[in-house]
Amino acid sequence: MKKYFVSILAVIMACTTFAQNDKKAQAILDNVAAKTKSYKTIRIEFDYSMVNKAQNIDDSFKGVLISKGDRYKLTFSGQEIISDGKTSWTYLKDANEVQINNADSGEDSFTPTNLLSTYTENYKARLTSETAKEQIIELIPLQKKNFNKVIVTIEKARSMLQKISIYDKNGSIYTYTVHKFETDLPFTDSQFVFQASKHPGIETIDMR
Repeated sequence: MKKYFVSILAVIMACTTFAQNDKKAQAILDNVAAKTKSYKTIRIEFDYSMVNKAQNIDDSFKGVLISKGDRYKLTFSGQEIISDGKTSWTYLKDANEVQINNADSGEDSFTPTNLLSTYTENYKARLTSETAKEQIIELIPLQKKNFNKVIVTIEKARSMLQKISIYDKNGSIYTYTVHKFETDLPFTDSQFVFQASKHPGIETIDMR
């Protein structure tokens, strides 16, 4: 699930260097990017679903993402994924277990800074439909990815991401629907560090 959450954050934090775009799609993405880059912090409440008709899978849950620069905390379905930009912690509530890793450093790593600078350079963007309330843009990867396309729905009035659907090559469709989008909240750096002392008896697995 985490690898696909990279895609939602990539679009939320979208940069303006999409390749081979139609002009209107580019203008829309530029506007969303300019607004989003101006925020010091972001908090998102979302619904997630994964549907694969061939495998008879229909899964869903709610989640919350907060971010501040390269720091983020993702909470969903009894799990927390936390990163301070250097170290990442994956906390499994039911097992009272935390896995510790170095934060990713590659070009597809789960950090807003990397996503802003590199992640969206390899897409072809096309405006597929527009109404009075929303605009829908199709993103096609120009390089080999695990998915064929991404469909982005933008709320027109506020130039804000409303929904993103990722079409996996195995037939699965991963959809994230944003219900609440808050900005410039006073998050502290300590919110992006896992506090083991708050979880008595926790099992720590250090994978660094």
